This record gives sequence, C-alpha cells and structure tokens, in this order.
Amino acid sequence: MAKVAPSILAADFAKLGSEVSDICNGGCDYIHVDVMDGAFVPNISFGSAVMKSLNGYATVPYDVHLMIQNPDYYIDEFVTDNTEFITVHYEACPHICRTISHIKEQGVKAGVSINPGTPVSCLESVLPFVDMVLIMSVNPGFGGQKFIPGTAEKVAQLNNIRKCNGYCFKIEVDGGISDKNAGLLTSKGADILVAGSAVFKHEDRAEAIRVIKEVDV
Repeated sequence: MAKVAPSILAADFAKLGSEVSDICNGGCDYIHVDVMDGAFVPNISFGSAVMKSLNGYATVPYDVHLMIQNPDYYIDEFVTDNTEFITVHYEACPHICRTISHIKEQGVKAGVSINPGTPVSCLESVLPFVDMVLIMSVNPGFGGQKFIPGTAEKVAQLNNIRKCNGYCFKIEVDGGISDKNAGLLTSKGADILVAGSAVFKHEDRAEAIRVIKEVDV
C-alpha cells in the first residue's frame, strides 16, 4: 500500500488551514508542498511563509517540492520541525551532490526529482545519497494535468536499480495521480503518491485518500 501526499496546490487557498486539517483528519501521510518560482516552471505558487502558517493545522509531515531555480538559496527557509523531505530538481542543480548534502546538513531528508523528459540514468551517481526520488508524471508547473503513461516504466526501472544495489530511497510519483493509475504505480514500486485534484476536488477527502491507498495492485 502506497502512502498518499495530497498537494496543497489544489486546495482552496482562501481556507488553506482548514483544508490541511481536513486531509490530515482524512488519513493522508504527508502534506505535499509545491513551491514554484515562475522561472524553472511557468507558474508561481507560494513561499515558506505560507507553509509555516500551516504549522498549527498540520499533524503529518511536510513533503516540500522545490520547483525553483537556485534552490540552495532557499532550502533553509523550508526547514521546520515538521519538514521531513525537501526535494530539488536534478535539472535545476548544477552541483546536485552539494545540494543534497546541504539539505541533509539541516537534519532533513533529501530528495531529487526528474521531469518527464529526463531519463532515470541521469540519477545513478546520486542514488546512493538520496532519501527519495520523485518522478514527475506530468510536466511541472500546473495542477490538474493528465498522467503520462510512460511514467510507470520509469518507476519500474528505478525500482530495479534500487533492488539490485540495496538502496533504501523512497520512490514518489507526482502528477495526474488517481485511483485509475495508483495500483499500476504501486505494483511497479512507487512508495508515495502525490494527489492534488483527485483529493481536493473530492467532496469526501478521507474517501478519496482511502481509495488511492487501497486500490488493487
């Protein structure tokens, strides 16, 4: 059974605190925080101040996804007592090993993400050092996009590398996740599924989360 990390990018920003309370009470495992700068991706979301304002509502850890240029300048701002993962993009980090080390030095688990057009093979040199790999199953920047089917094979490829080398990193998938593809991704080796619209557009968030978690593999 995969864990579910609802992306608050799909929540109602006018009542973000209560939205976070709702998904926490509904059984989510992480709060996925999508940070966009309008440069690395063609959209702007929010910064660390918004995330920190949710501390009083969040009862599960933050899973921070930095879709930004020069993430090293901003990593420290997203470190809180409730932050478990900070993930940066391979494509945005010319010195990815140094960035991963920086994250870990803050006492937080380090993740690396790849866009749909980036092959898994690009990550082989950093896989021994990361705690999570996030595979984008849509082109990053906007919520509500359609899942790219070829993502499942990338998950399988990454899972095979993990097994063959005895690595312990988690595999997360982000983009177009629903009960229609959750089972396939879990069967291929995904550990965490990021679901935005599939959770927040559902009237019963607890049911939406349960269905994604418990879908047949």
